[in-house]
Amino acid sequence: MNNFQFVNPTKIIFGKDEIVKLTKEIPSGSKVLLIYGGGSIKKFGLLDKVKNTLKEYNLGEFGGIEPNPTYETLMKAVDFIRKEKYDFLLAIGGGSVIDGTKFIAAAVPFTNDDPWKLIVEQLPIKNALPFGTVLTLPATGSEMNNGAVVTRKAINAKLPFRNPALFPKFSILDPVYTYTLPKKQIANGVVDAFIHVMEQYMTYPVAGMVQDRFAEGLLLTLIEEGPKALETPEDYNVRANIMWAATLALNGLIGSGVPQDWSTHMIGHEITALYGLDHAQTLAIVFPSMLKIMQKDKAEKILQYSDRIWNIPKNISDADRIALAITKTQDFFETMGVKTRFSDYGLGQEVIEKIVAGLKAHNMVKLGERGAVTPEVAGKVLALSL
Repeated sequence: MNNFQFVNPTKIIFGKDEIVKLTKEIPSGSKVLLIYGGGSIKKFGLLDKVKNTLKEYNLGEFGGIEPNPTYETLMKAVDFIRKEKYDFLLAIGGGSVIDGTKFIAAAVPFTNDDPWKLIVEQLPIKNALPFGTVLTLPATGSEMNNGAVVTRKAINAKLPFRNPALFPKFSILDPVYTYTLPKKQIANGVVDAFIHVMEQYMTYPVAGMVQDRFAEGLLLTLIEEGPKALETPEDYNVRANIMWAATLALNGLIGSGVPQDWSTHMIGHEITALYGLDHAQTLAIVFPSMLKIMQKDKAEKILQYSDRIWNIPKNISDADRIALAITKTQDFFETMGVKTRFSDYGLGQEVIEKIVAGLKAHNMVKLGERGAVTPEVAGKVLALSL
């Protein structure tokens, strides 16, 4: 196992009706900005519930955060906060709202230069506004980590950044708030969480037995509970297990002390920036092909995965076990209703050159756990995904 340090200061408040704890977590006297996306939290009453819980606070609102939060919109929030002098942020929504809030929290005090440099140059963040979250869509794990992804429309860039200053102070996870989500969002969330686990698990062995077993438990939970969430949207236990699995998939725990990949995510970001596909859709397109192209490097872990997750018999050849494990993975995404080829979205051969050019432009030229996913390899992955 590799050396590691693990710190996660985010307080998780999990369960039904736990939103009443908001007043215990936000310092009294705070001027709080509620940040959210579309109108669903208004339509289903969550925004009113939050406002009623925080009625003793000085509250403001900023809505309209996109599914892939854009720098352009986020900077409007930054300007608004600087003008009105809010001192605490509360993100109400899924990963995109939380990611956007992280950027806002870092950008507000960063007045000496263009805040975009916090992302492209990964500048140190000395100060950030404190923030908490009320999670409505389990998927990204952003509610319990210090990372975010922001899109800048003007230059077709979707880029990740992270900083220790950007852990939420707390996150409220109430599975009931996921009951009204469209099936598409639930399916996307399960696929996103699944591939978050795989990016940390599907590399090469370093005797991280604890991490492997944790990861495998999360994968099995998502495989078992994902289809149930589509069939029985108000099954509390199903939604609770999916919500907690998605949080644990990317809170740093299963990735501590083991190599990590993330090449599928970086390629997926380019696809979203160029063509607007949902994040999970891009992952479902790229990941099976990534496994096929990189199967030699990942063979030991794919075989372990074929045995422990899919119960594939060991009396067939290793090559057949690997091929079958990849097929079953792709079939799972399809079962969740997330298509796995560019052609399913009306895209073809023309995407390859543009995506590869985007990777080069953003210096994504040595991706993967060994830096072996070059633009040339990425092109082969994309060609296999058509």
